[in-house]
Amino acid sequence: MLTAIVGINWGDEGKGRMVDLLSRKFDIVSRYQGGNNAGHTVVNEKGKFILNLLPSGILRDSTVNVMGPGMVIDVEHLYGEVQKLRDAGIVITPDHLKISDRATICMPYHKLLDCLEEERLADKKFGSTRRGIAPVYADKYMKKTVRMGDLLHPETLPEKLNDLMEWKNLTVNKGYGHDKITPEAMLEWLNTYAMPFVPYITNTTKYLGEAAKNGKNIMFEAQLGALRDIDFGIYPYTSSSSTIAAYAPIGAGIPQCRLDEVIGIMKAYSSCVGEGPFTCELFGSDGDALREAGGEYGAATGRPRRVGGFDAVASRYGALVQGATCIAVTKLDVLSYLEKIPVCVAYEVNGVRTEDFPMGVELAEAKPVYEFFDGWMSDISSCRRFSELPENAQRYVRYLETSVGCPVKYVSVGAEREQYIQMF
Repeated sequence: MLTAIVGINWGDEGKGRMVDLLSRKFDIVSRYQGGNNAGHTVVNEKGKFILNLLPSGILRDSTVNVMGPGMVIDVEHLYGEVQKLRDAGIVITPDHLKISDRATICMPYHKLLDCLEEERLADKKFGSTRRGIAPVYADKYMKKTVRMGDLLHPETLPEKLNDLMEWKNLTVNKGYGHDKITPEAMLEWLNTYAMPFVPYITNTTKYLGEAAKNGKNIMFEAQLGALRDIDFGIYPYTSSSSTIAAYAPIGAGIPQCRLDEVIGIMKAYSSCVGEGPFTCELFGSDGDALREAGGEYGAATGRPRRVGGFDAVASRYGALVQGATCIAVTKLDVLSYLEKIPVCVAYEVNGVRTEDFPMGVELAEAKPVYEFFDGWMSDISSCRRFSELPENAQRYVRYLETSVGCPVKYVSVGAEREQYIQMF
């Protein structure tokens, strides 16, 4: 069984929580794109963990975790993330963490360039996490990067870095006017933070291919959501990689394989980190109350998230491009304080009502059409069957299901691992 866990909306939908929950059924969990701009929060019996680079299956001893060739890896951040988990009692060894030899290393100058460009853009910035993601993906497609597999041949690194720094300083120094980056400093950085991961480097195409052939259950974990996809998202307010489920086998290293299941994750309301159109956004006291109730602050950045009612238009589009076969609804419990629950059922574009997700100028000018559902005003965190939910909560879940055109299979009613309902 090959299953992808993907975001339906703007990211931060609760993918890490669902991956941690469902990973007990899987032999392997693989991240297939993005870098440490992810922020996957997991709460279990060992504590609360925020994972930026490591697959969320790393918290289960029995699960092998793979970082695929589609990822961009800041090895300094990975080094720190591994140490924090080890300090919390999580065992991490090459037996259950494997890093693709084709994965790209996000270097310090990529983060520097990210910051320099956001500062140059000022009020026109894209809302980058400033973690080097766009610059490193740009360099990947320029074919001017260091990959994890290069670490297996350290004798080649000085010359490679000399060539890269000569080219990169044309931008860093002559373009932005910043001090030059030296190859010596980059080599020292790699020796300090990258070389400890040499035992973890693996040909993931071979490893995952054999695992799939042998009937292993493999889960693919996405970073961000459909609306941040480089091709299908709200361009240019997107990530720099493909967040779409169809890319999962490619980004993990097994393009020859097909997915059997796509679980789309969406919140019972909407949240968004960063810039760009967010049609359903709530402002003032309504927005503040929802933000506080949901603890809506970016796991990777700490930034307050923009919040709004459930966006049926955006979610239906997200489920479509993800090819979702079922849906997991997270944070239903957060809405328990509301007497009336706001839902964005349509957009108004140039005075015309539409239920189709627009792009470009039309999306920027779209206005939300809100309707209100009766709330349940009671604690649902102990519910473990759909029938145990209050009638209005059941009605709301069924509306979500109908609005996106995809069956709801899981409903989370709390942050703890076991606080969920399985529908079928």
